[in-house]
Amino acid sequence: MRRRVAAVDCGTNSIRLLIADIDPERTVLTDIAREMRIVRLGEGVDRTGRLSQAALGRTIGALREYAELIGQASPVAVRMVATSATRDAENAQEFTGRVKEVLGVAPEVVTGDEEARLSFTGATRELSGTPAPYLVTDIGGGSTEFVLGGPEGVSGARSVNIGCVRMTERHLHGDPPAHAEIAAATADIDSALDLVAVSIPAGQARTLVGLAGSVTTVGGIALGLQRYDSERIHHSRVPAARVHEIATALLGQTRAERAAIGVMHPGRVDVIGAGALVLDRIMIRFGFAEVLVSEHDILDGIAWSLVL
Repeated sequence: MRRRVAAVDCGTNSIRLLIADIDPERTVLTDIAREMRIVRLGEGVDRTGRLSQAALGRTIGALREYAELIGQASPVAVRMVATSATRDAENAQEFTGRVKEVLGVAPEVVTGDEEARLSFTGATRELSGTPAPYLVTDIGGGSTEFVLGGPEGVSGARSVNIGCVRMTERHLHGDPPAHAEIAAATADIDSALDLVAVSIPAGQARTLVGLAGSVTTVGGIALGLQRYDSERIHHSRVPAARVHEIATALLGQTRAERAAIGVMHPGRVDVIGAGALVLDRIMIRFGFAEVLVSEHDILDGIAWSLVL
């Protein structure tokens, strides 16, 4: 039997809503509504340790819109997951209270490992005919999650703090970034990937599945799209050499040049270079020849968790 559910994913950079009808017996998820707002909740958290009042205001404003859509759709269950920024913030309780007032449910501030498992479920639940094991990598704003597994389940997971917002705020200040800034970001990313390599045997994976806005934007650029088209981007494959080429180009461009790219969301203009660099370093470190781009990620995993 189909069940209608609502899932909210609140990350460091964006907040997203999925209202879907799910048939667990047929393993089919059908979108009713899928929304995304760039709210930059984690703006400055790496430096101050707190969620700013401006960021909280933007996020609660988006949630009010989502609450109205959820009310109209009448789902049987609602779940909201908050990730890296709220794990790191001293004033996370203020955020939690304001969310519950607006949405009626409190956000679950999940661990990095749980975030990784939800991403894995969302990305792989509907995969068929793709060689396993999979390494699912979710490049967020504050952190990047890695999870290794196959149809039988998850065998290992690790979260590291190399998200696109965090790497931009730490290192990439120029317009475009200076070579020294890119080198510092690369070193930071590579150190984090060393930790991943110790935690999980990532090299055993036969397929790299890339999630979230940085990866899907790279996918859209690789396809040469003039505007964002999620249907064409979903399950497209980008060779490693092309990822490296795109990352290098983005890091060499000014903000104005990146903003002119057809598939670029305005909220990703300043952080896409860092996100593409993270993807590039992952593929180099673990020897992947290509990345399978997925539009289905932690948001879908949250929805699946309400029926499994």
